[in-house]
Parts: sequence; C-alpha cells; structure tokens
Amino acid sequence: MNYPTEKKSNPTRSQIERTIIHRIQAIYYDNLGQRPGKIICQFFDEKLAIFIEDFIIPAEQFLLNNERQEFAKEFRSQLDAAIKPLLQKIIADVTGVEVVAMLSDSDLNKKIAGFIAVLSDTPEVRDPESIPKVKKEKLGDAGNDKQ
Repeated sequence: MNYPTEKKSNPTRSQIERTIIHRIQAIYYDNLGQRPGKIICQFFDEKLAIFIEDFIIPAEQFLLNNERQEFAKEFRSQLDAAIKPLLQKIIADVTGVEVVAMLSDSDLNKKIAGFIAVLSDTPEVRDPESIPKVKKEKLGDAGNDKQ
C-alpha cells in the first residue's frame, strides 16, 4: 500500500532556539554537573546570541569566596574554551549552518555568560521574517520558495 509522502517543512526560528537551549542545558549538566538557571537564545540574521544566567559551579564560588577572583576568572575562561567546540557542534547540527566564529565572555560576580556565534548563513526556517535584522533579499528568496 502506498502512503502519501509528507513534505517535511523547515522548523520555526523558535523551535531551533528551543532545541539549542535544551542541548546546551544537557552539555552543562553532563559536563559540569548542573544546569544554568536560564538560557536565552536569539538569532540576529547570521548571528546567534546565547545568554546564560545564574550559573556558577561550586569550585568557582569557592575561589571567589576565598579571594581568588583572578584564578576563578581564569578557571571560567578555560571552561568556556572547552565548551565552545561543543556549542559550535550543537549549533551547526541544529541549524544546518556552519559556525565560522564564536565569541564568549563571563562575569562570575553576576553569574552570567554570553556567547555569540557567527554563522556562514542565516538558517533556513519556516518563518524567516521572525529573525530580527534578516536582510530583505533573504526574505524575498524565502517567499519565492513558497510559490
């Protein structure tokens, strides 16, 4: 019996962002033993901003409490450097777009971290108009695909 084949549509921007958030939570839990309090993930054309709130591991807090702030900052810098390739892989796998650069910074006193992924292109999504700052010619291309 032949079943009708269903055309698989692209995910929405929100679906991609949520998937990335869930996978980031898993990376932090699997590798560092705890999940961040909150993760915000937002596309801006060919960039993806990731903001992590309320995250500090006990070793970092211990160092801060014992006036070892510089060592705590260096420790976090090394953690971020180790996590970057994992984040790049997640982003590339979920979006289907290569990550060409990744920037990061953290503030341990405020328990926040941020990553900006620069992508080789804007991901293909069902709702490209929902991505802030997406170039109009890309919206036009997406609109032509629907016709």
